[in-house]
Amino acid sequence: MNTAASPAVGGIPRSLFAFSIFYGGMVCIAGVLGNKQVSLGPISAIGPVFGLGPLAVEAGIFAFLLLVVTSSAVAELHGGAVANRLVRIGFVPLLVSILLSWIVWILPPSPAMLPANRDAIQLVLGATWRIWAGGIVAYGVSQTLNVTIFAALKGREGSSLLWLRAAIASMLSQVVDTLLFVTIAFYGEFPIGQLLAGQMLIKVILSALLVPPAIYLAVAIGRRLDRG
Repeated sequence: MNTAASPAVGGIPRSLFAFSIFYGGMVCIAGVLGNKQVSLGPISAIGPVFGLGPLAVEAGIFAFLLLVVTSSAVAELHGGAVANRLVRIGFVPLLVSILLSWIVWILPPSPAMLPANRDAIQLVLGATWRIWAGGIVAYGVSQTLNVTIFAALKGREGSSLLWLRAAIASMLSQVVDTLLFVTIAFYGEFPIGQLLAGQMLIKVILSALLVPPAIYLAVAIGRRLDRG
């Protein structure tokens, strides 16, 4: 696509402008959502088939999959180099949100706060340094890997098989994301083998189910924005 001819905001193609804003928001909210483990109904029952317990996943995966879809859509529309630049810029809202979370965590709560609310927000904001470090490393490596794989497959397949390229890139990057995050955050605290296997399996399943339709929607929205 010739982005130079696209309607632009301040010289930036509209799709890239919109996707960048959305991407930054998902980077920030992913860590908050990750504080809740969710069951996925019938999908959770797949775990025992593989010798695991019922599958559950931290809810931040939904924001991370949207990051995958967004960066892949940017790579499809504007090239892998631009998408990787977006990933690098994503470190800014990620690090700022971590810093703000830490500042709010150490500030004394108002005496008027309900004890249950006070304890809950302190628990949500008070992640250990290993969890923060794991999130930062996993984000950078997995998102870069996703764009790299997606762009490489596009080089082989051209613009065809968008759904397959996006699904493969997402599945592989989420496996790496899980390996890095769980290892950095929890290795040595407790046995992580079952946790790794379960999280990898459920994230691969979600990538296969959710990313293919989402990437078509994202690319269609991007092309519509660029047409004006």
